[in-house]
Amino acid sequence: MSKKIAIIGGGNLGTAIAEGLLKSKFCKPADITITKRNTNTLKSLQDKGVKVTSDNASAVRNSELIILAIKPFQVKDVLSGLKTVLNSKHIISSVLTGISISDIEEIVKKKMAVCRAMPNTAIAIQESMTCLSFKNATESQVNFVKDLFCTVGKVVVIDEKLMDAATVLGACGTAYAMRYIRANIQGGIEIGFDAATANLIAAQTVKGAAELLLQKGTHPEQEIDKVTTPKGCTIAGLNEMEHQGFSSSLIKGIATSYDKIIKG
Repeated sequence: MSKKIAIIGGGNLGTAIAEGLLKSKFCKPADITITKRNTNTLKSLQDKGVKVTSDNASAVRNSELIILAIKPFQVKDVLSGLKTVLNSKHIISSVLTGISISDIEEIVKKKMAVCRAMPNTAIAIQESMTCLSFKNATESQVNFVKDLFCTVGKVVVIDEKLMDAATVLGACGTAYAMRYIRANIQGGIEIGFDAATANLIAAQTVKGAAELLLQKGTHPEQEIDKVTTPKGCTIAGLNEMEHQGFSSSLIKGIATSYDKIIKG
């Protein structure tokens, strides 16, 4: 029997998780409860059968898996308000940047299963990359959370000390990829395409490149070598990008994002 799920926080990520679960048919719509102060913004989910409420405690009381999708600064107030209804049947799964498992335990002050999950917004179309780490979870609880996130993308279980790095690579990485695609579109327009056609070509090309790596398990350089012929246009373009700092600027951007999380 599937567990009932409470998503605490109906913002962008919370609603994306709900949409992904609905599309994957991981559970019945009625098994999902999502909370937000202004429930009017969740009407589309409600129309699909998801339970919508502004009462966090009620949502938690009637669920087994609790997905925290609030703002990090709200975590103390929200969890403090839930302490009386949280118990050993619950699994807390936090998708909050910068909030550790020990931070959650310090607020709740109960020994219970806690998971940190770092998905990205592609969860809404079942294409997320989600990193997970667990504490005090049974094998059954771990498998349930893994199965849930596997229905909405790829999953990897990591040591919690790598979670901030996972945030940069997997969550911020969506924005980095979008910026590359945007630049590709702009370049396509400059060499003659209309915006819509350039958008389609750029997006599908990136999707295809990613699928090559995922399905074949190859290294990017192996795939690059297949399309860089001697004195060809591909190597000429790649070399010019590198002369302009393409790889180094991306690596530096990733490191800068990581430093921002670590140092605040």
